[in-house]
Amino acid sequence: MTYDLNKLKEILISVAKEELLPRFTHVERHHKADGSILTEADLATQQRIAEQLQHYWPDTVFLGEEMTSEQQTELLKSDQPIWCLDPLDGTSNFAAGIPYFCVSLALIQNGKTTLGIVYDPMRDECFAANEEQATFNNEPLTTFHSGLSLKQATSIIDFKRLTPELATRIVSDIPYASQRSFGSVALDWCWLAMGRGHIYLHGRSNIWDYAAGNYIFNKAGGHSCTLQGESIFIDELTPRSSVGAVDADLFREWTKYLEINIQG
Repeated sequence: MTYDLNKLKEILISVAKEELLPRFTHVERHHKADGSILTEADLATQQRIAEQLQHYWPDTVFLGEEMTSEQQTELLKSDQPIWCLDPLDGTSNFAAGIPYFCVSLALIQNGKTTLGIVYDPMRDECFAANEEQATFNNEPLTTFHSGLSLKQATSIIDFKRLTPELATRIVSDIPYASQRSFGSVALDWCWLAMGRGHIYLHGRSNIWDYAAGNYIFNKAGGHSCTLQGESIFIDELTPRSSVGAVDADLFREWTKYLEINIQG
């Protein structure tokens, strides 16, 4: 089956502009059972994208964040290609009026990601990758060698989901020059690919959070693994930790600091 990357971009961009932007700063929020925020924008965006994906690719199943875990688990067992969508990654930002959020879509085939798109409607920035290359607004996207040591690097770290022991160690023995936490996993990976940050750490993200963004980052030439030194992507609902760096030297320093034994 052929998946037209340009058509997929068109779908995500048009839906994000029509469903997310008009609702930004005009948000009615609800809280899910796990305490996370759900807005009308999440639901409307997921429904619109799901309908269009079904229309153009009826033989591909659809997994969205705003489904039950039982539905998601069953879908991941499918032998068919799977669309994995986060209709609004950065919902807390969106609900608070913070302009850092995106739509994230990945295609999973035979247990691995083969295509990813992340669209930021606030900046009209579209990051994408397939098995051939990564792109930013239709131009080739490649990470660069920063030439920085770990002590000179800017980090993107989500402390909330780290173990208390690791979080305490990092703030007590700061290994980098500066730290940020933005609030959208998919967009974090894409910003890292652009060099808007040099190293990354997140303790716990879901498959719809990282599947597209981490794929784009890796295809752009970035380096990543879990805190256990494993590949980040698995076709399961189990949340995964994430470690990343824009070049091999920084990755080596960062994983050494974190005491990660890289596997494979």
